[in-house]
Amino acid sequence: QVQLVESGGGEVQAGDSLRLFCKASGRPISSYTMSWFRQVPGKEREFVAGITYNGGTTNYVDSVKSRAFISRDNIKNTVQLQLSRLSPEDTAIYYCAARVAIRGTVVHTLQTGYDYWGQGTQVTVSS
Repeated sequence: QVQLVESGGGEVQAGDSLRLFCKASGRPISSYTMSWFRQVPGKEREFVAGITYNGGTTNYVDSVKSRAFISRDNIKNTVQLQLSRLSPEDTAIYYCAARVAIRGTVVHTLQTGYDYWGQGTQVTVSS
């Protein structure tokens, strides 16, 4: 079992930046693809960004591609997502997710492919 805890969310102004953190425990994440999803009430959970087990491949949804950066530290068992130039459309609950993918080279973007989820952290962007 892998437990995931997100942090770093909060209320920010449009144009600001923030950094979300995901701390894993229970097992090393070095064999997992790690991703961030987000969800707005009444909508499907949306893939935001992901990174393969060794950081070799990253993937971003088009709406954040030019202003997001995902990274991981397999020693510290953490994943970070940096988002800049935030807009109200980025308001959502952000979830960290892990998918077993030993030596995987593809970041899966469907939530059904992920094995473990955190509880989420709220990000609210005011205009």
